Amino acid sequence: MTQRDYYDVLGVTKTASQDEIKSAYRKLAMQYHPDRNPGDSAAEEKFKEAAEAYDVLGDTDKRARYDRFGHAGTRGAGPGGAHFTDINDIFSHFSDIFGQGGGGTIFDAFFGGQGQRSRGPRTMAEPGADLRIRMHLSLEDIAHGVERTIKLRRWNVCQTCTGSGAADGSGTTTCTTCNGSGELRQVSRSMFGQFVNVSVCATCSGSGQIIKNRCTTCSGEGRVEGEGTISVTIPPGVRTGNYLEVPGEGHAGRRGGPAGNVIVVVEEQEHEHFERQEDDVYVDVVVDFPTAALGGTIPVETLFGTEDVDVAAGTQPGELIRLKGKGIPHLNSRGSGDFYIRFNVWVPTSLSSKEKTALRDLAESDHFKPGAKSNKSFFSKMKEAFS
Repeated sequence: MTQRDYYDVLGVTKTASQDEIKSAYRKLAMQYHPDRNPGDSAAEEKFKEAAEAYDVLGDTDKRARYDRFGHAGTRGAGPGGAHFTDINDIFSHFSDIFGQGGGGTIFDAFFGGQGQRSRGPRTMAEPGADLRIRMHLSLEDIAHGVERTIKLRRWNVCQTCTGSGAADGSGTTTCTTCNGSGELRQVSRSMFGQFVNVSVCATCSGSGQIIKNRCTTCSGEGRVEGEGTISVTIPPGVRTGNYLEVPGEGHAGRRGGPAGNVIVVVEEQEHEHFERQEDDVYVDVVVDFPTAALGGTIPVETLFGTEDVDVAAGTQPGELIRLKGKGIPHLNSRGSGDFYIRFNVWVPTSLSSKEKTALRDLAESDHFKPGAKSNKSFFSKMKEAFS
């Protein structure tokens, strides 16, 4: 396949200065960087092509040979100078061209240091996983807040080796399989160039270190399966989906790694009588007909105990009264929702002859008949609702 002109690859003229060439390469490298184009093979090829062009044009001697002989003048270093087949070769080759104070790399220049590929000091320690549990709460628990002691099944630090995984403080030694690098590199060559396959060392699991004498209690893990307990305080006003985090009480890390956290997720149980709407609470209360008609006082169970509630004379089915501030406390703020009582009137289904006679006599009274005014009001409201 015919190679593109390196000046065309970088988008510069043949009279471009070294600063212009460097700037052009930097722009293309940022555009086609693998971290910005994950899984895009076309972008990866353009990234390699730009690096190849810069390797020649960014060097005054190579550039002079290229200007005189074209691609043939750079073949002493392979087709087109440094022919990059592995992305990591590019990162290594140009690691200092954008140096910042002597210590910067190409990733520092492009991504503020966030794309640094080199690994820091290797360690055998691994952080423990978080432990997620669900806590089922009643509406009363949510209204008052609650403290619970929870028993957990989790990985705990091995007390025999105090979490190191090594018996009798024997410590570790450098892995001889990878010579402490934690990686195994396999180089293969083909007609298309050199390929480097990098894999995690299976002997040391990528840590570069091997425990000399494994603890027999934990088999070198530094942790054992066991139980634990934690105390959790749930504030008033929570709802399903709210959660709190207990730091350091999750699974212990391997070989001295930090423990994970416990994440307690709230799940509100459906109440037998109360209905929650945001922080307001509703309850249906059935009253007998004489009390609804004449008025009276009835006891009503709320989230905070029994309240004596006055029923006004002439209370209608579905009518609401409000107990201000008797609902669910607002989470993380002052005040509470309200408690609403919704009245329903109980109609007897079994009557004696005397009771039936009395009701027939009452039915003749105009006070026991729906008035035209009430009907008109009802139909007016319906018309307004659908207009």
